[in-house]
Amino acid sequence: MASSRSRVSRRAAEEAVRTLLRWAGDNPEREGLKDTPKRVVDAYRDWFSGYAVDPAAYLRRTFEEVEGYDELIVLRDISFESHCEHHMAPIIGRVHVGYLPAEKVVGISKLARVVDGYARRFQVQEKLTAQIANCITDVLRPRGVGVVISAVHQCMTTRGVHKRNVSMVTSHMTGVFRSDARTRAEFLRFIDMPGTGKA
Repeated sequence: MASSRSRVSRRAAEEAVRTLLRWAGDNPEREGLKDTPKRVVDAYRDWFSGYAVDPAAYLRRTFEEVEGYDELIVLRDISFESHCEHHMAPIIGRVHVGYLPAEKVVGISKLARVVDGYARRFQVQEKLTAQIANCITDVLRPRGVGVVISAVHQCMTTRGVHKRNVSMVTSHMTGVFRSDARTRAEFLRFIDMPGTGKA
């Protein structure tokens, strides 16, 4: 996508916005809309900046001096914003990431950057969940990874069925998170998911 973006000029992108404004029934030349195409293109550059990065690169700097630590590592409540690839509407939610290290760990901010790298693309939540888990699995080679996402989809709340206060939850487990029920349950307790027996 980064390469295809470079083949589309900024002028062409702004003209596409003007076309949509006209199609919606407004006049892109009126005062309040005159700078809207520029602002929309700037916003898209930010919202879809994930196409310009390799999320796996964030995980390649690791630490091995951890005094033999080999227990669960969990980063909870990573906020994210994405956009639905079907309607280009916002998806807003939180990601919980856990992994059981084998020999190395990574700085926790890098896990958040991996989330952003994939979220700042057109997405469906199921794919986003799997991409984050598979990236961590492929680069860190831990004993297992768990990713849970809870998000609100504006394509459902502001159009179509117009159902508010509805969130979607997805999970992707690899390694011992998939094969060992105790590890999976411990992770779900850490992130305080309902039905995991936490008092």
